[in-house]
Amino acid sequence: MRIPLYQIDAFAEEPFTGNPAAVCPLEAWLPDGVMQAIAAENNLSETAFFVPEGPEGYRLRWFTPTVEVDLCGHATLAAAFVVFRWLKPGRDSITFETEKAGMLTVTRERDRLALDFPARPAVPCAIPERLATALGKRPSAVLAARDYLAVYDSADDIAALTPDFGAVAALDRFAVIATAPGREGIDFVSRFFAPARGVAEDPVTGSAHCTLIPYWAERLGRNHLEARQLSRRGGALSCELRGERVTIAGSATLYLEGMITI
Repeated sequence: MRIPLYQIDAFAEEPFTGNPAAVCPLEAWLPDGVMQAIAAENNLSETAFFVPEGPEGYRLRWFTPTVEVDLCGHATLAAAFVVFRWLKPGRDSITFETEKAGMLTVTRERDRLALDFPARPAVPCAIPERLATALGKRPSAVLAARDYLAVYDSADDIAALTPDFGAVAALDRFAVIATAPGREGIDFVSRFFAPARGVAEDPVTGSAHCTLIPYWAERLGRNHLEARQLSRRGGALSCELRGERVTIAGSATLYLEGMITI
């Protein structure tokens, strides 16, 4: 069996930046174990698989090297890039049905793609001592949604974090988002750690912005925001809060096109 494989740099301003995602368009689902094995072989933070759903849309799933996840932004952006470029080049908007995140829409906006995702606001909580220890620096505040949201005072604090990934993996949330105010035209910055899911640090994390956008929109008093993830590769995201939904927009570029043989 031969399966198309694309590797796309998502939220990337140029090649070798942003977050690389693998994308496998399928005619029908493979067994879950096979898709998980492919994701492990790709060894990227996520591999997206999708199949046709009705006359116009697709059904979409995402796998890290170790688990299937409920929502992934950069791999959705990458999957949409593949659809727009090769499968439906005349379209300006596509929909993906998902098991746990509902319907996701991706729209072309000139040289960017915009994701329509659910907002996932976090609520304040006490600062867990295990979290402060795991991150290596005590945050000024912590909130919780699917992930912990650890808030720091400056972008320098975020850039300097050196987490104990074993300790982060032992925490009682899916992952940890670290965030702080940005500078020089950037409203906020972040990093994302999910070692328990097979991803020590994710380069650019769309799903984390489902929580970051509501937090920073309320804190800054505006709904349109520019964000940057301060991983080694780095990535840029244009964000908007729209009630119970968020828009996360960014660019993507092709790195690799090939075939898997199994």
